[in-house]
Amino acid sequence: MSEIRVRFAPAPTGTLHIGNVRTALFNWLFARHHGGRFILRIEDTDRERSRQEWADEILDSLRWLGLDWDDGPYYQSQRLDSHEAAISRLLEQGHAYPCFCTAERLKESREQARRESRDFVYDRHCLRLSCEEVERRLAAQEPHTIRFRVPDSGTTAFEDLVYGGKEFENSLIGDFVIARSDGAPTFLLTCAVDDHDMGVTHVIRGDDHLSNAPKQILILRALGCEPPHYAHVPLICGPDRAPLSKRHGATAFAHFRENGYLPEALINYLALLGWAYDDATQIFSRDELIEKFTIGRVSRSPAAFDTEKLLWMNGYYIRQLPQDEICRRVRERLAARGFDVENLDPQWLDGIIRLVIERSKTLDDFVARLGYFLRDELEFDKKTVRKHLGRPEATETLRSLRGLLAEAKDFRPETLEPLMRGLADSTQLSFGKIAQPLRVALTGGGASPPIFDVLFYLGRDRVLQRIDYALAHLAS
Repeated sequence: MSEIRVRFAPAPTGTLHIGNVRTALFNWLFARHHGGRFILRIEDTDRERSRQEWADEILDSLRWLGLDWDDGPYYQSQRLDSHEAAISRLLEQGHAYPCFCTAERLKESREQARRESRDFVYDRHCLRLSCEEVERRLAAQEPHTIRFRVPDSGTTAFEDLVYGGKEFENSLIGDFVIARSDGAPTFLLTCAVDDHDMGVTHVIRGDDHLSNAPKQILILRALGCEPPHYAHVPLICGPDRAPLSKRHGATAFAHFRENGYLPEALINYLALLGWAYDDATQIFSRDELIEKFTIGRVSRSPAAFDTEKLLWMNGYYIRQLPQDEICRRVRERLAARGFDVENLDPQWLDGIIRLVIERSKTLDDFVARLGYFLRDELEFDKKTVRKHLGRPEATETLRSLRGLLAEAKDFRPETLEPLMRGLADSTQLSFGKIAQPLRVALTGGGASPPIFDVLFYLGRDRVLQRIDYALAHLAS
């Protein structure tokens, strides 16, 4: 087999969708598995909707994920000469023709097809025009599109690497537009031409493009080119098996990056959306995915996006990272969320980060769980305050704790634990009824790392200030 060449060819007409990233990953894994090349092509020929900032987002997201490309990025808008040359060849060889049909005539034809309960197929009205009339209308610069002339009979067939043999009746394809009335070539033309010019051997994309494959194969064969192999991957769906959409929650890839998901977890999870190595294995390193990924293991059934599973997997990867690395990433996240980490003691900061690793599933979980260490003002959960500080003995418990903590010889956990357990014994209260009022006073909520660690990292002065605030404002 010649060198494998695949491409990821997104259109920069909006924010990157999670399905787009899965497509990029499958292409990247296929190329790396076979020692081939991964091409990045930005399909920006939609002049009205394409934006450079969305193209930049695509590049940045791929870099963040570590999906490095070998060729490109190529911008399709810079290849218009090649596209126009292909259209000219098709016209000269009789594989394409001008179409002067107005939008109104085409709309009426579609409505007629709907009334007759049949699929719309262009009726070749303009193919029947005489050469003289075509020349006259072209000379008059009448608005027109260019249509590809599909063979009158027969079928267009190919072997899809996911779905197997596919065959399309040419008479049902219909002559399709390859250049718009403003002269801009359509996706069907540009994609086929660029795939050939870039030596693409395999096209791996969503199965919403399955109906485009016979049209692009016809274009390539008319140009005397050999079509690539096609692999159409079922689209991602929601838990209800409907196509994934905003009503299922976040679908924009940026959401997951912005909310503290790790690239390692996203790579692993997205690889499992439509592909499996076996019936059990869920965790794969990047190298393992490269080694094991094959198109033959891609499912023909749509994969359901499961936010809870992704969250679980992200938490797993957080716990697997070396602690120094997770501390580095959390420091970056805290800085991005407005905390002045540069002026904090690095050893102290890393210490509080390590306290919540086991409890955190995203980087933003760290931000939420560390807030009471990093801010002077607390956000109190009113229900928790009522539950633990509204009891008759809570005020006296806090007063007793304040006295013990003010007099403690130091604030190490091993010093504080016997003092607090001794208070529980002397008052005949459970340790929970000692610790919970203090936890609420210090953190604002009812859950935290071990209370002795919280005391140590907050320090004596802040602990006493917070107990005083609770006694004055909350315990009533």
